[in-house]
Amino acid sequence: MPLVLNSLDIELFRQKIFDFYLLHRRNFPWRETTSRYAVMVSEIMLQQTQTDRVVGKFMAWMERFPDTATLASASLREVLALWSGLGYNSRGQRLQTCAKVIMDRFGGVVPSSPEKLKTLPGIGEYTCRSIPVFADNLDVAAVDTNIRRIIIHEFTLPEDSGKSRIQFAAEQLLPKGESREWHNALMDYGALNLTSRRTGIRPLTKQSKFQGSKRWYRGKLLKELVGSPHIDLEELEEKYGECPWGLQEIIDGLVREGLVDETESPCRVGRKTLRIREDQR
Repeated sequence: MPLVLNSLDIELFRQKIFDFYLLHRRNFPWRETTSRYAVMVSEIMLQQTQTDRVVGKFMAWMERFPDTATLASASLREVLALWSGLGYNSRGQRLQTCAKVIMDRFGGVVPSSPEKLKTLPGIGEYTCRSIPVFADNLDVAAVDTNIRRIIIHEFTLPEDSGKSRIQFAAEQLLPKGESREWHNALMDYGALNLTSRRTGIRPLTKQSKFQGSKRWYRGKLLKELVGSPHIDLEELEEKYGECPWGLQEIIDGLVREGLVDETESPCRVGRKTLRIREDQR
C-alpha cells in the first residue's frame, strides 16, 4: 500500500533536512559542475565506493578524460589504470562503453532524460535519475541507499518496504525546483547523521569482505595485466595458485566480460598468455 504523506509532515521534513544541510553541507568537486558527463562519471565512481576515495580519482579522470569523445577513444588499458583503486574494475569499462554509445547514438552529448539514460550500459534505476537531478536540477526523485534509509526511519516504515513504496514517498517529499540541493541535502543527512549504524537499517545489498575475496583476486590480476603487455598464465598460477575461487574461473570471467584475452604464448609453445583485450588489435 502506498504511503500518502500530509502536507504538514512533508513541510516539517523538508525544513529539517535543509536546516541540517545549511550547517553541515559537504563540498565535493562534482557538486561544482552541471556537466552531465562529469556527473555521470562521479555517479558511477560513487557506486559502492566511499566519497573520500573518489575525490582524487574523479579529479584525475576529468583531467585525462574531460569529455565523452576523449574517453571513448582511449585505450582500455589506460581506462583501467586510471580506475585502479576504486574497485569493481568493470565499472570503468562500462563507463567507457557508455561514452562510445553516447558518441554513436547521441552525438557525444549525455542524454538528459532518465528513459534514454537507462538504455546505457551500467545505468540503472537510481543513476538514470541522479544524473539529470545533479546536472539539470530535474524534478525527479532518485532513491539510493542513504535516501531509502532516511525515508524508512523518518516515516517509521517496515524495513522490507518495497522499492515502489519508497519511490512514491520520495516523489511526494521532493520540493519542486530544488531537486539538486534537495538530493545533496539528503545525501549529507544520511551520510553524516542518520547512518546505517545509528538506525540499524541495513542496505539491500551488503559487500562481502574484500581481502582474499574473488573480487580481490580479480583486481590483483587486472592490476598485473595493466602494468604489463602480457603475462604467461603459468606465472600467474605460481603467484596466485592458492586462490580458493579457482584462478581459471576468474580468468574466464574476465575474458567473457571483454576485459582480457587469453591466447597462445608467442614465445613458449603450448603455453597460454593473458593481456588486456585491446592490446591484440
